[in-house]
Amino acid sequence: MTPQEFISQLDEAKIVAAIAEAERKTSGEIRVFISSREVDDALTNAKARFEKLGLTKTRERNGVLLYFAPRSRQFAICGDAGIDAKCGPTFWQGTAGEVSARLRSGQFTEALVHAVQAVGALLGEHFPRRADDQDELSNEIARE
Repeated sequence: MTPQEFISQLDEAKIVAAIAEAERKTSGEIRVFISSREVDDALTNAKARFEKLGLTKTRERNGVLLYFAPRSRQFAICGDAGIDAKCGPTFWQGTAGEVSARLRSGQFTEALVHAVQAVGALLGEHFPRRADDQDELSNEIARE
């Protein structure tokens, strides 16, 4: 599938709204990135993109990137040090399995929204929103 085909099937407004809703309950930050490139390893690419999107600069090191490479039929979920220390690989693997099932059945928007909601719930549990919290990063879907 080309990135354009993937993107054309997304309800971006619904995804951005899910990010905003999830972030209302946490000090964490969630970003979605869609790559137009063929990638060998989505996680490696996600880690590089993580820094470029400013996710390492959040106050509590609690940013999460949902990285999609539709040309390669791969995706990755990448968390910063603060959240990674709290949830461990079991959470990421479980969420990835749920997202994969939705992607395979062609439910692209639902896959992204589910990932945002699952990550948001985890962030809210470990990093509840504080009175002085500000939205540190854009909620818009980033692309290359």
